Amino acid sequence: MTTAIRTGTALTVENVTLTYPDGAGRLTALDQVSLHVTGGTIAAITGPSGSGKSSLLAVAATLIRPDSGQITLETPTGTTDLATVGRREAAELRRSAIGIVFQQPNLIPALTALEQLEVMSHLGQHLRTSAHQRRETRTRAMELLDAVGLADQKSKRPAQLSGGQRQRINIARALMNNPALLVIDEPTSALDTERGSAIIDLILTIVQNHGAATLLVTHDSTHLHRMDAVYTMTDGHLTQTAPATP
Repeated sequence: MTTAIRTGTALTVENVTLTYPDGAGRLTALDQVSLHVTGGTIAAITGPSGSGKSSLLAVAATLIRPDSGQITLETPTGTTDLATVGRREAAELRRSAIGIVFQQPNLIPALTALEQLEVMSHLGQHLRTSAHQRRETRTRAMELLDAVGLADQKSKRPAQLSGGQRQRINIARALMNNPALLVIDEPTSALDTERGSAIIDLILTIVQNHGAATLLVTHDSTHLHRMDAVYTMTDGHLTQTAPATP
């Protein structure tokens, strides 16, 4: 791929608390959570269902605003507190600086593999683009399809692809706008062991080559030893259970 790798990127979560309404009181989903992830590394988050893992991804991805704490995203162009941005700025950040890999790919049935990626460059923009912009977008999309091993499947629609192939497109789509932060939710949950292992291999390679700071939630302990850091979430409390690689 010819796209420049992100440098000088990091995510820092400091004392983040998130609560939800629960009858007459509040339910604590995140309780003074802190972690730090540098660009090009993966922090894996594991723990039982309902422990707060998805809530952490949601606040990091600006989908939910926490009650308190800081979520600092450092990029070569500046530093942003993701915990305090407004709705419009959050939407812009998700278009330009944050890539989200959902548990289910949620691809658009009518679009080809190539078009799934191309449409990401047009979100929030005027529909009229120049021929030069369209060529750049197509080149970027083809580079990413090639990076995930699907350049030869560019004209196929989701129904014509396997579950593993759809998840690869999901990952490529999240990288389309060269994000500084990559948030990945259970990428292997719907795949068999072989396809799941291939997806983890791909994520490791993509993160190392691309340089995004990456949060990965998983129930699969098989590949935790390959991550740069491992955290366990229990009842909203986050504990580091494996050290970051020096």
